[in-house]
Amino acid sequence: MPSLRNQQFLPSGLQKSAMLLITLGPEVSASVFQHLEDEEIDMLTLEIANIRKVDNEDKETIMSEFYQLAMANNFLTQGGINYAKEILEKALGSDKANDIIKRLTSNLQTRPFDFARKADASQILNFIQNESPQTIALVLSYLVPEQASLILSSLSEDKQAEVARRIALMDRTSPEVIAQVERVLEQKMSTSVSRDLTSAGGIEAIVKILNGVDRTTERTIIEALQMQDPSLAEEIKKRMFLFEDIISFDNRSIQRIIREIDNADLQLALKVASEELNEKIFSNMSKRMAETFKEEMEFMGPVRVRDVEEAQTRIVAIVRRLEESGEIIISRGGDDVIV
Repeated sequence: MPSLRNQQFLPSGLQKSAMLLITLGPEVSASVFQHLEDEEIDMLTLEIANIRKVDNEDKETIMSEFYQLAMANNFLTQGGINYAKEILEKALGSDKANDIIKRLTSNLQTRPFDFARKADASQILNFIQNESPQTIALVLSYLVPEQASLILSSLSEDKQAEVARRIALMDRTSPEVIAQVERVLEQKMSTSVSRDLTSAGGIEAIVKILNGVDRTTERTIIEALQMQDPSLAEEIKKRMFLFEDIISFDNRSIQRIIREIDNADLQLALKVASEELNEKIFSNMSKRMAETFKEEMEFMGPVRVRDVEEAQTRIVAIVRRLEESGEIIISRGGDDVIV
């Protein structure tokens, strides 16, 4: 079925789309509508209203066509055009396969840099580390946050903040630029890829990336951004969660976190934490546990800053996991934490 988003479908395309939604039923159709623009919803709604009935033969034809396109798109995403064509030819014959591939490559292209999201972060780093900050920012914006975090951490310090700034300020990029960068990287990594124009970057993108880097990298980037663009740095910091932010949690949340994290990590993390945060943590322990913690922290003696930061990073990861599971809610932009 032709894509609705590029609005380059044949005259029968809109009607086919409407008939497909009728066939799928109201619940599925409602889910589809959530991913469409208002104009697309209006067009489809009007078309659906004009269709009195979809007979069984049309239903079978449309569902078969949709299934074939969906499977072909999956083949295209997994193994590229040649792989998809080979599988489709075996299943449907050469003519049908060519027709489906032609429609897919012009209307249902996969997200840019799909090949890179399947690659190892260190491999991508080797190819882009010497590129301009803008080029690196574009590539990182399309990667999964875990990949982008590893790559950003491995860049030179002078590039880290600049790349982070460019990701945060990025909105939409022309398809020509995406295509050019993608083509060069594709050639270097000897991988096939298909393209489309998609939003990438922005504050949320850089926040997700910074949440995955080590504390030293995070601090270096934030400090540099504060010098270059103070308002941007503050906006990023408001949306990030740091170890010190635990102090804003209510007692029940802190108790839940204490039960989840490793005692050794918490002891290390508290070595350089503020006295106020230490007291907040200790007040949520039993008296015996708090005394034991304080004694063991004294016996530690001097600790490496890197060890402390790694412990804090592990704790932050657990806090974020608890948030994802709904056990705690981390405030964003100054709102209170709700548990």
